Amino acid sequence: SWTVCGDLPVISIPLRQKAGHTNYLCYMCLWDSRSKPEHWERIDRPARVAYRVGDKNIKHEPLLDPKKILLPPLHIKLGLMKQYIRALDKDGTCFKYICTKFSALTHEKLKCGIFDGPQIRLLMKDEEFLRTMNTVEKNAWCAFSDVVKNFLGNFKADNYQDLFKTLLTAYQKLGANMNVKLHFLHSHMNTFPSNLGDVSEEQILRPLNKDTKADGTFI
Repeated sequence: SWTVCGDLPVISIPLRQKAGHTNYLCYMCLWDSRSKPEHWERIDRPARVAYRVGDKNIKHEPLLDPKKILLPPLHIKLGLMKQYIRALDKDGTCFKYICTKFSALTHEKLKCGIFDGPQIRLLMKDEEFLRTMNTVEKNAWCAFSDVVKNFLGNFKADNYQDLFKTLLTAYQKLGANMNVKLHFLHSHMNTFPSNLGDVSEEQILRPLNKDTKADGTFI
């Protein structure tokens, strides 16, 4: 009877789904994660009406009612950041600036787009970072920032659906792949709870504290 909010790979454990890069990752619909040609073109997909063992990525009988799951704002933000970084030209000025700013992180970690909340906030406040982008990269970054500030936090803007559509269009032009977190914005935007700030793991935008370096890494 619990309501659960957490990272989606962790949620898949009580849902008893198969781990790894499987076809049907979404617990709401039959989205085929490997059918890339349909990712940006098709929005509506058949809803999951049954969770039969051995069918559509279900390994065992679910321990959790899927209707009790709250989509995780923080992990969706981290997933959006990951796809943005992965789509950047690795020889471009934008990615090179990120490598310089977060010099304490390994190149492989930067290339994979693995960032945490404080590091993302540092980039969102950095005006110099914007000047390193081309038009397509800047449009995608600004759309990402708008969604973070106006939806994935305590404040939910009235035009959040328009912000989602702008983000998705910008990411598509950037050449980003659609992961399961982008899929929720693309196909399930109306399933987010109205009190998203109450379930977010980042309640406020905290300034850097004594345990955090200027590059966003922790001491």
